[in-house]
Amino acid sequence: MTGRLFGIASLVGFQGILGWWMVKSGLKDDLFAPGSHPRVSQYRLTAHLGTAFVCYVAMLWNGLSILREHKLLANLSDAENLLTRLKQPGLRMFRRSVGALAVLVFVTAMSGGLVAGLDAGLIYNEFPKMGVGYMPPKTELFSDFYSHTPDKSDIWWRNPLENPSLVQLDHRILATTTFSSVMGLWAYTKLSPTLKTLLPATCKRGVHGVVGFVCLQVTLGISTLIYLVPLPLASAHQAGSLALLSSVLVLGGRTWVPRRASKLIAGRLAQTRLKNLQPR
Repeated sequence: MTGRLFGIASLVGFQGILGWWMVKSGLKDDLFAPGSHPRVSQYRLTAHLGTAFVCYVAMLWNGLSILREHKLLANLSDAENLLTRLKQPGLRMFRRSVGALAVLVFVTAMSGGLVAGLDAGLIYNEFPKMGVGYMPPKTELFSDFYSHTPDKSDIWWRNPLENPSLVQLDHRILATTTFSSVMGLWAYTKLSPTLKTLLPATCKRGVHGVVGFVCLQVTLGISTLIYLVPLPLASAHQAGSLALLSSVLVLGGRTWVPRRASKLIAGRLAQTRLKNLQPR
């Protein structure tokens, strides 16, 4: 635990350094010129956002682990039954799916950082189309304008990171994939006979919570885009991404097998059984 707390404290300090590094990118000579707007690097903004998410996740996961460990140790018999159930091979795919979903939600949130840094939400303010079609023309998505080399060889990686049109399209694709993945996971819990039998009730309720948060997040995202990114909606949308990630981690905390708690429970059960075998 000491190592974990030291790691979290180090992340908080690093977050402060990244915050100054981000702000410094907006301190330009023309900052106070008439009509000028402060802007920071989208790379540094996303790095700052990502570190904040990692720090929050570390604190949340440690808190969830402590609470779960104490709950399991309070009733060793029920804990043994629950852990035996969670270790069943039939739940392996579900556990992996929850882990993959957590990564997908994080990546989608980071793509939102690029959207914010480039003000990419101020273009193509309709959904699901972007202009006359469902995506802009290829010449706009992979434009030579963003190239920094004479041979234009860097357009393949600069456009996804610096072209507002492609950055917004990427965010749309990731958000749609996240929503589809959550609904697919929900359908999996409803249609799979194995999950119906093995999955604990707390995990099923956790899936319902994730479905609720992803629906709220999609509604906030589309509303933010359509209404030209008003600050209250944009802030709510960013907070919604953190809430969605939190709900996935809570589901993971109920689904993944806690190694440390498993060892403690096994040790205490062994001690209890040994005492029962000793003659009185």
